[in-house]
Amino acid sequence: MKLQMIIATLLAASATSAIAATYHIDPTHTYPSFEADHMGLSVWRGKFDKTSGTVTMDRAAKTGGVDITIDPASIDFGFDKMNSHAKGADMFNVEKFPTITYKSNAFKFEGEQLVAVDGELTLLGVTKPVALKVDKFKCIMHPRLKREVCGANATAEFKRSDFGLNYGLPNFSPEVKLAIQIEAIKAE
Repeated sequence: MKLQMIIATLLAASATSAIAATYHIDPTHTYPSFEADHMGLSVWRGKFDKTSGTVTMDRAAKTGGVDITIDPASIDFGFDKMNSHAKGADMFNVEKFPTITYKSNAFKFEGEQLVAVDGELTLLGVTKPVALKVDKFKCIMHPRLKREVCGANATAEFKRSDFGLNYGLPNFSPEVKLAIQIEAIKAE
C-alpha cells in the first residue's frame, strides 16, 4: 500500500512538473509604460523600448514567477530632450543603474484566470514590493510561431520617491501609474 502511494505521488509530481513551462519575454511585444504628473498641468507618458526576461508558470498548480529586466536607457517620452534628461543623474541615472528589474514568485489566480502578481521592483538600487493587477491574460497556440504564446496587460501604482527618484518634488507629484503589455513565447 505504501509503495502504491509513493508511486502515485511520484507520478503526480512528474505530471505537475511536465505542465510547468518557461516563457521568454518577446521584446517586440513588451513595453512597460508609465504616467507621471507634470506640475499638476498635465500627465506625461513614457515607455521603455527594451525589456527582457522570463516567465515561469504552472497553470494547473496555479503558480508562477517572473524575472524581468528593463533597460532604462531605452526610455521614450516621444521628446528627445526629455529622453536625454530622464537618463541623467537626477532621474534614472542610467550610467550608475543600467537596469530596472521586477522579480516575483507569487502569482494569484481566480479560477483559471491570472489576476495578480506580487513582486519586487528594483529601481535606482532600491528594492520595494510592487503588486501588479492583471486585467487581461490569455495563452494561445500562435499560428505563425507554432508555439504557445501568453500575453497579459498589467497595471500598478507606486511612489517614485520611495525609490529615490525625487526629481521635481514637491512641484511634481510622486505617484506613478505603470501599465505593462507583455507577451512571452514558450521555450522549446
